[in-house]
Amino acid sequence: MNKVCDRAGGRLPVVVVAGRPNVGKSSLVNRIVGKRLAVVEAEPGVTRDRKELVADWCGVEFTIVDTGGWTPKGTALDAKVSEQSERALSDADLILVVTDVTVGVTEEDLGVAAVVRRVGVPVRLVVNKVDDTAREGSAWEFLSLGIGDPWPISAIHGRGTGDLLDEVVATLPRAEDREMSEGRPERGVGRGGTAPAIRVAIVGRPNVGKSTLFNRLIGEDRSVVHDMPGTTRDTIDTVVSTAEGPVCFIDTAGMRRPSRTGRGSEHHAVLRALDALELADVALLVIDSTVGVTHQDQRLAERIGVSGCPALVVLNKWDLVATGDRETVLAGIGGRLAFLGLAPVLKVSARSGSGVHRILPALRVSTEAYHSRIATGPLNRALIEIQESHPAPGARIRYGVQGAIDPPTFTLFTNGRLQQTYLRYVERKLREKFELGATPIKLRVRAGGGR
Repeated sequence: MNKVCDRAGGRLPVVVVAGRPNVGKSSLVNRIVGKRLAVVEAEPGVTRDRKELVADWCGVEFTIVDTGGWTPKGTALDAKVSEQSERALSDADLILVVTDVTVGVTEEDLGVAAVVRRVGVPVRLVVNKVDDTAREGSAWEFLSLGIGDPWPISAIHGRGTGDLLDEVVATLPRAEDREMSEGRPERGVGRGGTAPAIRVAIVGRPNVGKSTLFNRLIGEDRSVVHDMPGTTRDTIDTVVSTAEGPVCFIDTAGMRRPSRTGRGSEHHAVLRALDALELADVALLVIDSTVGVTHQDQRLAERIGVSGCPALVVLNKWDLVATGDRETVLAGIGGRLAFLGLAPVLKVSARSGSGVHRILPALRVSTEAYHSRIATGPLNRALIEIQESHPAPGARIRYGVQGAIDPPTFTLFTNGRLQQTYLRYVERKLREKFELGATPIKLRVRAGGGR
């Protein structure tokens, strides 16, 4: 679970890890946080979005930001990634510029150094892949970047990272002496009794507009958006304050069939997306309206159903669907996404913003129902009314209790076996009586003796 979503409303100091592609930025971030939370592969360009995590060294907490590789002169996608990296610098209290001792100083390294010097915050030069003392001398070549003395480390092996972290916490401003910078959005949830953020996982096939919707919901261009499928390689969490309370939006990688992902970075990103789904309070399943519900959308709906969290179906690109085709698209939702039951269907255009304002209220309704707890007295009075209206054939519900929430789970004690059709009837009536909407409900039956 990304700890950025669990931290206090007061802003932690921010350390941004920057540099050109494939110098080991994500490996360093994983070393600092002590977990493999950033996707790492031996290929350039794996990290494309900013990823914020909470790190701790000697009792000092700070936010560490992993950024994409800096290649502003590359492709259009490279330029977007580089722009994301520059935006991350504007929030930084300290910048770690990572370089590769095995390659030496490159033109891209010089470009990164020129940009960070303009930011005007403390910078530390990190020379990575110094795996032994024989390479330490080569680290001094990077003095030519003009951003200070080198800190030789090996992110993979941990060599020198402790000394680097000592320098990091010594350089960061003390939390009690630092005020939140004016105009910066609050990224956490208050410790002092503030309600925890709703965790909302945005899931869907590649290239259906998840990142565009994510950016629209959080109000800034946080995830890289490009017309190349598979742009998002990792989950990106952002907490925003809304009229409905704090919400943690989780942008995930596009999920394809496992046979299509191999064992590389995309495979790990899909696993990370599935983990995010397991931890979510609600899922937004984004569908491309111009394509309709595909077999892979059905598989994702099944994944959401298995996770047990409520879902909203978001028909994106609705403005691009011809008026005469809209009924056909809607007709395909109920039959093909049966795993999601009564999930609300919202028609939106993430690019223009049309219909997006309906998502937050729908999230609030879904999560309130998901966390509902019904007292035993009202529940059993409702069960009596349900049976008086339509008795079960050959059996009777003696009483019931709610044993759990997330989702609401009810145990029904009976004097005989209840048919599945009758259980569906009971479920529908409980939804109506207690306004549980489309949230998943679990009914467990304990048949025993009695009148």
